Amino acid sequence: MPLEAALDRARTEGLDLVEISPMASPPVCKIMDYGKFKYEEKKKASEAKRAQVTVLLKEVKLRPKTEEHDYEFKVRNTRRFIEDGNKAKVVIQFRGREITHKEQGTAILDDVAKDLKDVAIVEQMPRMEGRLMFMILAPTPKVAQKARELVRQAATAAKRTPPPGAPAAAGKPAGASSGADEKAEAKAEEKAEEKTEAQAAPAAAEAQSPTAS
Repeated sequence: MPLEAALDRARTEGLDLVEISPMASPPVCKIMDYGKFKYEEKKKASEAKRAQVTVLLKEVKLRPKTEEHDYEFKVRNTRRFIEDGNKAKVVIQFRGREITHKEQGTAILDDVAKDLKDVAIVEQMPRMEGRLMFMILAPTPKVAQKARELVRQAATAAKRTPPPGAPAAAGKPAGASSGADEKAEAKAEEKAEEKTEAQAAPAAAEAQSPTAS
């Protein structure tokens, strides 16, 4: 179809002529509602982002002389974080002469790995970095799969329930077409009233004129 004919057709239908394959010979265009197209593309990107699993790395700090209740509290938090599909970097901080007893740090990291073995695997074995000893824990395949499923379910639920204030359809304000219909109806009524008044005017003039004797 010639370009001018395509433009005329798009104007007639109240749509846009959009070039979708500029590298083709000849270029390929499509008649569409470009505003609706952009809205749907943005919606798809938003849904894909919601369904995407983002893995975070949380740092948990311990000391060679960490008290038992502090240790249990931090292990519980680490468990919750890993169950959400994230990773944990467990760090032992050495101060002063504590650095001469690295075996204490290794023992604590071993205890953490054992306490979380049902939900986590050791992705990186304990290693030293200055005065810090750390290891990295990652979710087991089963826990990671469960976390992904929960994210997908949340994305599906969000997709079924659009947020307040979202466009009613196709990115156009709700009631746009009904407003046009109302204007057309009002104009038709106005014309009908003018026609009725024009027909009534001669009759009224005849009724007011004196009758010939």
